[in-house]
Amino acid sequence: MDKRPFSAISSKMISPSIKWPFSTRPLLLLSLLILLMVATPSSCQSREPTSSSSNGAPFPWNKMRLPEHIIPAHYDLMIHANLTTLTFGGTTQIEITASKPTSTIILHSHHLQISKAALRKGGGQMQAEELLRVLENPPQEQIALLASKPLVVGHPYTIVIDYAGNLSGSFHGFYKSTYRTKEGEVRVLASTQFEPTAARMAFPCFDEPAFKASFSIKIIREPRHLAISNMPLVKSVTVAGGLVEDHFDVTVKMSTYLVAFIVSDFKSVSKMTKSGVKVSVYAVPDKINQADYALNAAVTLLEFYEDYFSIPYPLPKQDLAAIPDFQSGAMENWGLTTYRESSLLFDAEKSSASSKLGITMVVSHELAHQWFGNLVTMEWWNDLWLNEGFAKFMEFVSVSVTHPELKVEDYFFGKCFDAMEVDALNSSHPVSTPVENPAQIREMFDEVSYDKGACILNMLRDYLGADAFKSGIIKYLQKYSYKNTKNEDLWNTMASICPTDDTQHMDGFCSRGEHSSSSAQHWRREGLDVKTMMNTWTLQKGFPLITVSVRGRNVHMKQESYAKGVADAPETGFLWHVPLTYITSKSDAVQRFLLKTRTDVLILPEEVEWIKFNVRMNGYYIVHYEDDGWDSLIGLLKETHTAISSNDRASLINNAFQLVSIGKLSIEKALDLTLYLKHETEIMPVFQGLNELIPIYKLMEKRDMNEVETQFKKPNRKVLKVWVGLSFKKQRPSPEGVLSSVNHEATGGRCGFSEAFLIRLLRDLIDKQTWTDEGSVSERVLRSQLLLLACVRKYQPCVQKAEGYFRQWQEADGNLSLPDDVTLAVFAVGAQTLEGWDFLYSKYQSSLSSTEKNQIEFALCISQNKEKLQWLLDQSFKGDVIKTQEFPNILRAIGRNPVGYPLAWQFLRENWNKLVQKFGLGSNSIAYMVTGTTNQFSTRARLEEVKEFFSSLKENGSQLRCVQQTIETIEENIRWMDKNFDKIKAWLQSEKLNLL
Repeated sequence: MDKRPFSAISSKMISPSIKWPFSTRPLLLLSLLILLMVATPSSCQSREPTSSSSNGAPFPWNKMRLPEHIIPAHYDLMIHANLTTLTFGGTTQIEITASKPTSTIILHSHHLQISKAALRKGGGQMQAEELLRVLENPPQEQIALLASKPLVVGHPYTIVIDYAGNLSGSFHGFYKSTYRTKEGEVRVLASTQFEPTAARMAFPCFDEPAFKASFSIKIIREPRHLAISNMPLVKSVTVAGGLVEDHFDVTVKMSTYLVAFIVSDFKSVSKMTKSGVKVSVYAVPDKINQADYALNAAVTLLEFYEDYFSIPYPLPKQDLAAIPDFQSGAMENWGLTTYRESSLLFDAEKSSASSKLGITMVVSHELAHQWFGNLVTMEWWNDLWLNEGFAKFMEFVSVSVTHPELKVEDYFFGKCFDAMEVDALNSSHPVSTPVENPAQIREMFDEVSYDKGACILNMLRDYLGADAFKSGIIKYLQKYSYKNTKNEDLWNTMASICPTDDTQHMDGFCSRGEHSSSSAQHWRREGLDVKTMMNTWTLQKGFPLITVSVRGRNVHMKQESYAKGVADAPETGFLWHVPLTYITSKSDAVQRFLLKTRTDVLILPEEVEWIKFNVRMNGYYIVHYEDDGWDSLIGLLKETHTAISSNDRASLINNAFQLVSIGKLSIEKALDLTLYLKHETEIMPVFQGLNELIPIYKLMEKRDMNEVETQFKKPNRKVLKVWVGLSFKKQRPSPEGVLSSVNHEATGGRCGFSEAFLIRLLRDLIDKQTWTDEGSVSERVLRSQLLLLACVRKYQPCVQKAEGYFRQWQEADGNLSLPDDVTLAVFAVGAQTLEGWDFLYSKYQSSLSSTEKNQIEFALCISQNKEKLQWLLDQSFKGDVIKTQEFPNILRAIGRNPVGYPLAWQFLRENWNKLVQKFGLGSNSIAYMVTGTTNQFSTRARLEEVKEFFSSLKENGSQLRCVQQTIETIEENIRWMDKNFDKIKAWLQSEKLNLL
C-alpha cells in the first residue's frame, strides 16, 4: 500500500502503502515546509482481547491470532451491494481442511450480521449441511463456529455463511464513496480497502496474510452500474428483480487483504503490454480524460518489472481505479490497484511537474507490490517491511530506468532523512518488530517500514553491487512465489549469491570474473555474511552515528547509537555492521570499509585535506567529523562546492543539524555551513537547506512569541531586525497578519526589513526563476518551491508578479491558463484577501483537476483570517464539498499556520472520538494529525497540555506511538530552544551576514 495518503498538502518531500508517493502527495514537496513543517506519520495501540462472547457465553479462543489447524483453500463469495440503502448482503463459502481434530472453527468477522452458518462435508453443493452455532467476540473481531462433532483430519469441508452489513462510513472495509458530476448530481459507488485487517468487514474470513487461498467472486448489481474485481469478468447473468450477477474468474492463491471489488459507473481506457496483459485505468466519467498518463506509465512499468524480476506478471489484466474517497495514497490489490484520484489522474492542462513525478512513483510502487507483497507475502505484519520497504525501494529502481527524465534517484536519500527523524526517537521500533492487534498492525505503516526499509535495501545493493543484489532478490521471489516469508528467509537467500562480476557454478561456489568491481573486491576480501550484517539493521531500532577523526594518514572511526536530544547518550549496546564509503580530496573514487566493531582505524595511502563519508548518502548513518573535519568541509563548500555531488552536499547540511541536536556541533557552525547556499543551484541541497532552516522559526513561533512580542513592542530596531531576519513567517498586507501588525506597532509603520534571511540567502537563485513551465522536472519543481517561498515571505518582485497573474486569472473567471508550476505561488498570494479567498473557494467547488484543488486547498489554509480557517476545519470534516479525506491535510496545514495552530489543536481535542471512528485508531491518518498539530510546540506549558489531554484518553489513545513521538519531540524542541535561541540571535547579528 502506498501510505502517502495526503497528496493534497504534502509536508514531506517524496513518499509513508502508498501511501504518499513522492510523497504524492503530488509532491507539493516543500510547500508545507515553507509555511508548515514536516512531521512523521506513525500509529497507535489498543486494548487487550477478551475471552467472552457477545452473548456472555465463554468464547473458545483467547488469542488475537487465529489457530493454525484450520486451513482455508478456496472462497466462493457472492455479494450484493445496494447503493440506495447503503447496505450489502452476501454468502461466503470457504473450503477448508483441519490438521487436527476440532469441533471449533475460529475466523474473523467485524460489524457483520450473520444469519446462518453451516458446514458441508466435502466440496460439492449437494452435500448435506449441518447448522453451526455461532459465537461472536467483537473485541477480537472473531467468530467461533461450533460443530456437533470434531472435523476429520485431512477431509475437505465447506463452511457456508449468510450475512449482511452496512456499507462502511469510514475508508476501510466495503465502504461508500461519492462524487459530484459537472451538473451537480451526487452519485454513489462502493469500493473496498482491506489492508491490513478489514476484509473481515466485507465477508467472514481467515483474515491473516499467511492464510492464502484462491477466490471466486460474484457481484450482484443494478444494470446501470459496473462491477470490477481482481480477475476478468467471465460472464454476466440476469437474476431476480432485474439485477445483474457478474461472475469473475478464479484468482491465484493470495491473502485476504488483496481481495478487491468496486461497484460504480466508472469509465475506462485500456492498453496491452508486450506480453499480452490488458492494463486499464478506471475513473468517474468526467475525469476519464485524465487517465492517459497513468495508463502509459503503468504499461511501461509493468513491462519493466516483468523483465527485471524475470517472472511474468501472473494475471491476465491489471486495473488501476481512481476512487473519489480514499484514505491513503493507493493500494496494491492483485489485479485491481486502487488510488486516491490525485495519485492517478493527470490533467495535462493544469497538473504540475511534481504531480507527474508523484503519480509515476505511486503507480510504480503499487505495481512493484504485484511481486513483492502479492506473489511473495510476509508471513505476519511484524515483517511488513518485506512488502513496503521493497516496494518503496523499487519505485526508484524502476522509475530511474523507465522515466530517466524525472531523475528520481536524486530524491531517494530524502526518504532516509524522513526515516531518521522517527528512528532517532526512543519511541521508534525495529524494522521487524512484534505486533498483535489491528491497531498495532496499522501502526507498522510508518517511515520505519517504508523508508528505512528502502534505505537499508539500497545500502545493501550499493555494498553487494547492483547485479548481485538483483540476482538475490530474483532467487527470493522464485523460491517463495505464492508463499509467505519471514525476515530471515530474505537474508538466507541473499547469502547464497555471488559478488557482482563473479560466476556461480552448480556446486554453489563462486569464481572471480576477469574484471571485478570495487564493491565485489571489497566484500570478497571482508568475507560476506549478509544475514548477520542485515540483522543489525532490521532487529534493532535506530541507526549509528559514525565519528571520524583524521590524524595524518590514520582515520579513527567510532560508532555509537544516535540518540536525539542527548549530548552523551548512555551506551545502548547496539552495534551495526556499517558498510562505510568515502572519498577524499586526493581521490573521488569511492572507497569502502566494513565497520563491524565499536572502533577501528583505516590507513589512507596519503594525507588528505578533507574526507567525506557516506558517499551520495547511500548508507543509513550520519557522520561527525571531529577536530577540524567540519571546518575543512565547510571551506570546501565555500570555495568549490561542486567538488562533491549534490547529494553529498545535501547530506552534509542534514548531518550538521542532526549533530546540533545532540550537542556534537554548534548551531553557529551549522548555520555557517548553510551560507554556501548563496551559490547553490541544485534542487536537493536547496531543499535540504529549507528543511533544516524553516523549522527553526516554526519552533520559535510555537512559543507564542511571548518574549519576542515584548521586545517588538519596544522601539528596538536591532532586536526587530534579528527577529525578522530569522523569520520565515508570512508577512501579509492584510491586518490579520500577526507579524505585520506587531511590526507596525513596533516601528510606527511597515517594517523596513522585509527580506528574511532565507530570501537574502537564495535571492540570486530566486531572481533567475522564470514564470514559465520550461526546463527539466527538477528545475520546474525547484522553481515552484522557490517562488512560493519568495511570495509568502513577501519578496516584492515575486508578490507583484503573483498579484498580477491572480488579477488576470480572477478577471477571466478562472479560465485563464496559468503556468502550472507557478500556480501555487499565485494562489498563495491571492488567498490573502477576503475577496481572493472567496473566489478561490468558488473555483475549488467546480474544479475537476486534483492538482488545482490541492493547490487551492493549500492557499486557503495559509490565510491569516481565523474565521476562514475555522470554517475550513468545520467544512472539511463535514465532507460535503471538501471531502473528508482531505481533512488530515487541512488540519495539519492549519496546525502549521501561526494564526491557525491553536484552532487546529483545539479541533483535534474536541473531535477526537469522531476522528478515531472515521480514520481508525492506530492509522497513519490519526498519527499524521497528532504530530501535525503538536510537534512544533516548544514550551513547557504546551507540553503539559499535550500530556494531560492524551493521558485522559486512556485506551482510546493514551498509548499511541504517535503520542509518544510527539511528546518526545516537544521535549527535544524545548531543550533545543533553551540551548540555541540566544546563539541564533547573536549569529544573525554577526558580520557574516553582510556577505549575503
